[in-house]
Amino acid sequence: MPAKRNTPLNVLVLAVDTLRADRMSCYGHSRLTTPHIDRLASQGALFERAYAPNVPTTPAYASMLTGMDVMSTRMVALQPNEPLPAHLRTMPELLRERGYVSACIGFSGEQQEARYRGFDQYHDFRSWMSWEQRPGDKAEKLNDVALPLLDEFHRSGQPWLLFLRHMDPHAPYLPPAPFDRLFYSGDETDPKHLQGDRSMQRVFDFAPFAEFFKSWMPPGVTDTEYVKAQYDGAVAYMDACIQRLLTRLEELGIADNTVVLLTGDHGESFLEHDIFFDHHGLYEPTIHVPLIIRAPGVLAGVRVPGYVAHQDMLPTLLDVLGERKLLKEIKADGQSVLPLVRGERATNYAELYLTECTWMRKRGWRTPEWKLIEALEPDFHGFPPVELYNLVDDPGETRNLAEREPQVVAYLRDRMQRWVKRRMRELDRPDPIQQYHIGTEKKIGSVGQARALQARSEAQATRVTP
Repeated sequence: MPAKRNTPLNVLVLAVDTLRADRMSCYGHSRLTTPHIDRLASQGALFERAYAPNVPTTPAYASMLTGMDVMSTRMVALQPNEPLPAHLRTMPELLRERGYVSACIGFSGEQQEARYRGFDQYHDFRSWMSWEQRPGDKAEKLNDVALPLLDEFHRSGQPWLLFLRHMDPHAPYLPPAPFDRLFYSGDETDPKHLQGDRSMQRVFDFAPFAEFFKSWMPPGVTDTEYVKAQYDGAVAYMDACIQRLLTRLEELGIADNTVVLLTGDHGESFLEHDIFFDHHGLYEPTIHVPLIIRAPGVLAGVRVPGYVAHQDMLPTLLDVLGERKLLKEIKADGQSVLPLVRGERATNYAELYLTECTWMRKRGWRTPEWKLIEALEPDFHGFPPVELYNLVDDPGETRNLAEREPQVVAYLRDRMQRWVKRRMRELDRPDPIQQYHIGTEKKIGSVGQARALQARSEAQATRVTP
């Protein structure tokens, strides 16, 4: 149980868009991509099996901010058909009751405020750019907003919540020098790469994303390893900029009075399953995310193997802050992760319900051994309607066992359907993912068009489905 403090703890949330855990050095990546975050992890707790069960961005952040699962938030799609339910209380709303001031950087506009409501201030920063508009100095632009806010909050004398949505690992990957060459030497346009596994040809042959890729990747690029290195460079660049924020906490003398939580809304696929440099698919690269918490006097230098998920974030923060009364009041679907740290519980989940509703509409059921993925409509990849993977024998999810193991499929599907029906009964609401249709004709255009697509998503945030 956290010790009672005379001074309330501040809260800094580093919510990184598109950060896959296995590209961070503290999660085992061979490249030293996150030295400063590694140090942060060594001062707190790193959760080895943190999951984003519902992708993409919108359901992820809704769960983070409310402590609720996708059935409760109903935020199942990137472009939701309905607003966040009015009765749910968000992180900034709860902390305001305790005298906190708050700001969110990375979500702005009236529709975004409705979807991620409750912050006192909303700000945005430059996070999309084409090849001609490089470098992608996203984290520095975020810091240009965040650092003055830190100073403003510190001067106010009130406890504060600062929620930052970092965008550096999200395409386009265009880190500034020297990070663009930190993990790659050689010629990324050499034609010899077209003859092997590193060829970019199949990437550009994928019509729904081809125009987008060509608008931010270097002209004539042939080597997929170059693009991966740009992702890693963007993560390393962001890591350095995050250290600037941590340094400012130290300069202000509040590092020991500030909880820092870092996580990702979802990961990213590079080439796995022929999903190219995007975050659709319910495979491990997309749903395995980092969770690192530094809470002075509460957590110190531990790695936790149990399973945790996005809906655990708010209950955990309330637990760390000693707000056990609020924790009981909200009746969250998630649970605090502190019992795992203390060894009182091995895991928060033995099974997880998975959904995606952006480019494909699918749901799934994950256990430590098995993953079932079920398509709710045909997708533009032509993937089979049912996929089954043994995660112990085949962690890369390369062998679909659905036809060979029909009994396992039936068992997992039954578990999933029973869970969905129970949640529908408890909430007296229909299954939100069944209210959508995607089709196979969607595509993403240039960077400018992608930015406009996101804007349209925001504009639809409060439209209610009949």
